[in-house]
Amino acid sequence: MLKRAAIYARFSTDLQNERSVEDQITLCRKHAEQHDLAIVATFEDKARSGASIFGRDGLLRLMDAARDGTFDVLVVEALDRLSRDMEDLAGIHKRLSFMNIEIRAVHDGVANTVLVGLRGLVGQLYREDNAHKIRRGQAGRVGQGLNAGGLTYGYAPLPGEPGKRQIVEEEAEAIRRIFEEYVSGRTPRDIARNLNRDNISAPRGSKWNASTINGNLQRGTGILQNELYDGRLVWNKVRMVKDPDTGRRVSRPNPKEEWQSVDVPELAIVNHALFEQAQLRKRERSLNLPHYHRRPRHMLSGLLRCGACGSGMSTNGKDKSGRIRIRCSAATESGSCPDPKTFYLDTVEASLLYGLHAELRSPKVLAEYVKTYHEERKRLSAEADANRIRIERRAELLKHEIDRLVDHLAKGIGDPRVLGPRSTELYCQREEILAELAEAPPPIEVVMLHPAILKRYEEQLENLQSALGKGVTSGDRECAEAIRELVETVTVYRDPSAPGSVEIEVSGRLNAVLGDRTYPNGVKRVCGLVVAEEGLEPPTRGL
Repeated sequence: MLKRAAIYARFSTDLQNERSVEDQITLCRKHAEQHDLAIVATFEDKARSGASIFGRDGLLRLMDAARDGTFDVLVVEALDRLSRDMEDLAGIHKRLSFMNIEIRAVHDGVANTVLVGLRGLVGQLYREDNAHKIRRGQAGRVGQGLNAGGLTYGYAPLPGEPGKRQIVEEEAEAIRRIFEEYVSGRTPRDIARNLNRDNISAPRGSKWNASTINGNLQRGTGILQNELYDGRLVWNKVRMVKDPDTGRRVSRPNPKEEWQSVDVPELAIVNHALFEQAQLRKRERSLNLPHYHRRPRHMLSGLLRCGACGSGMSTNGKDKSGRIRIRCSAATESGSCPDPKTFYLDTVEASLLYGLHAELRSPKVLAEYVKTYHEERKRLSAEADANRIRIERRAELLKHEIDRLVDHLAKGIGDPRVLGPRSTELYCQREEILAELAEAPPPIEVVMLHPAILKRYEEQLENLQSALGKGVTSGDRECAEAIRELVETVTVYRDPSAPGSVEIEVSGRLNAVLGDRTYPNGVKRVCGLVVAEEGLEPPTRGL
């Protein structure tokens, strides 16, 4: 009785002749005829690398058919058609051997452990050596001023001359505009917003944003850092490596001493003086970034959040009277905020101070309240927290088990007829546990309040009370420091019930101890929603 055989064929890239697969299949068919094998199935992967099993549908179908007992022998032109990775080739051989399926390579014969180990090593060395040769070829092209691969905004390939590029004038105008506006004093956010407003085409067809213009200093990316616009081609800034667990290629930055550069003055888009002015301004701005400041410029610097989208808020100039405006950073940078309203900083500060003043009229009483309430809350929450932790641990264990089964299925490990139903069963169990978790009381973070900590809280509240008495207009740094002792975020909303009004929500440190009932005067969260009408001093509405 003839043995049933399957054929597998693969070629690596779309640059190869597609007849490569047909030629491999023809060769395997002749081999099968010579060895009295009956071909029952054919599997193929076109333009798929042998460096990974991910993304190779033909190979996955082959493994499924093997588990179903469809064939007894697998015929390939050579073992590197199955994989050029030692781990993957050994894994395929191990699983097919377990299913009593023989692998036959036309040029090598029946595959055994020694042959698989040898061919796996040779295949992987060939692949790595090929990668080195490709990089050597790219380095040589760069040395001649040619493109080593990839597209750069502002350029297009020159037809009929591989590796050469030509300037796309429409995109070049946008690049010159970016450099000129940046040197004139505009920020990358302002420039990105204006480019989006004027419907200027962005790289990859997406929206302009500050990071596209600024880039990453370590990787040397971004419009402003691209030396090609100054007539200098820089290559080898990053290297690509493949994640063995996902098969995806990820980039890693190379040290600057490994970068390769060559002058290409014919590709310059901006003049050298303008480019150097932009680099000088970037260096100056880098020394003035917020994380270099020893103290915040304003009382709420770094604390403000947009109520519409959750992004941070920053200052946005002043009006004619000198009042500072604040605006959502997402609206400023990319125009993506659904409610890009501008607010006055002094109005928000006054709202916050008035609300805290109402809540903290008696710091010593509040400190005692913190202590008493915490002790009672700790007693009542111990059992609920323990139950919630038990449920969360069970859900996490189920998640790990499901992920493990799915990973095995993706790699062809085990019988899918067993693993599939098992993963479904575990998934249903986890859904039931998550539903139970959703109905359970929220977790309570128990903080042990040492007497010294309670004393510190009382001191903080007294400092805040004193600072509030001085008023926001004093500009006293002590006020900002006292506020930051207790306040972590201030979220700013437009008040829908009163045009021209602002509504703020404040969260602070005491929430971790007391939750929503932090302050005894009935305002939600730390001081909840504090509403102030524009121009009213002090704000009174909603308190």
